[in-house]
Amino acid sequence: MALIVVAAGAFCFVTSETLPSGLLTLIAAGLGTSFSTTGQLVTAYAVVVVLFSLPMTFATARIPHRTLLTVTLGVFCASTLLAAVAPTFGILLVSRLFSGLSHARFWSVAAAAVTGLFPPEIRGRVVARLALGQSLGPVLGVPLGVWLGQQTDWRTPFFVLGGASLLLTVAVFLLFPSYPPAHGGAARGSNPSRLRFLLLLLSTGITVTGGMAVLTYIAPFILDYAGFADRSLSLVLGVSGVAGVLGTILVGRFLDAHPGRCHVVVLVGLVVAYSGLYGLGTWPAFVVAFIALNEASFGAMAGVLMHRGLQLAPGTTDIAVAAVSTAFNVGIAAGAFFGGRIIAASTVGDVPLLAALLMSVALGVVGAELGTKARAQPADARIDR
Repeated sequence: MALIVVAAGAFCFVTSETLPSGLLTLIAAGLGTSFSTTGQLVTAYAVVVVLFSLPMTFATARIPHRTLLTVTLGVFCASTLLAAVAPTFGILLVSRLFSGLSHARFWSVAAAAVTGLFPPEIRGRVVARLALGQSLGPVLGVPLGVWLGQQTDWRTPFFVLGGASLLLTVAVFLLFPSYPPAHGGAARGSNPSRLRFLLLLLSTGITVTGGMAVLTYIAPFILDYAGFADRSLSLVLGVSGVAGVLGTILVGRFLDAHPGRCHVVVLVGLVVAYSGLYGLGTWPAFVVAFIALNEASFGAMAGVLMHRGLQLAPGTTDIAVAAVSTAFNVGIAAGAFFGGRIIAASTVGDVPLLAALLMSVALGVVGAELGTKARAQPADARIDR
């Protein structure tokens, strides 16, 4: 039940993070702001996560996970309800900044908190189930939130998220045991290595940069480059969203036994997907297949990175997951930036080429990291490559 509650919290956080994008036109009309100004709600949120994930984790390292999760969800609840009643854009922006702060702390503590409740040998399966809540946010949470906002008012989805997070706050307080973070079953990495962890952070930043370059501009790619009709966009994105959920579920079956191989497989899947979109991006059937492969691989990647961060953490796992989250969000910002530069210089059809090249580089970094592991092991040891 504790795992389900935290996965539901992940669902709420991811939904809240991207919901303003779907409600952008409604928020702009309601508060009398421009589209570009309203879009800063998403940018400000991401910047706060990047800047505060590690400092907040260091500052609260000795606080029990139950207390941290309860306070984090409580702050998220209050800031989301403030967003729902915000009379001006300035107050709405402030509410988003506090939501970003709670997001930064939630992701650094959630994985270690829930995996610490289970035996180490099923840690990968637990992480994958936590990541399932994250995968369902864009597929289920955002479309429902946008639909609800269209039927009523842009404030209504925030009221709903605020009410749900209030229930989750109470549930976390009741379900989680209270103990010092250092006593948890996932307080330290199962196979700590500073060098390998730094290589993991590098590969994370490169991977997410490539993935977000494509995902940020996937709508113009589908409509303008691939030639799909406007009414087909939601169907294509829905198919890819389902593929993302399936990828997250599937990787959980193998992550405990073969974390390194899972990392390589999802990266290879991304290389194939982006190469296919670049080479066959004007063939609708291939476009749907490669976008689905992209989403399945990228959805699985979230669980892989979280699990491997817990595995390789050279210090506490809270700090390690916060570092992975920071690298992830840096990649989000970099991907949107570089994708935009390519579109300005050529066409959106060239963005997948950048992504394929970056995934190939990330694959090389992961190969070097796994090679570092091999050299560190005795020659006759069984090595999970």
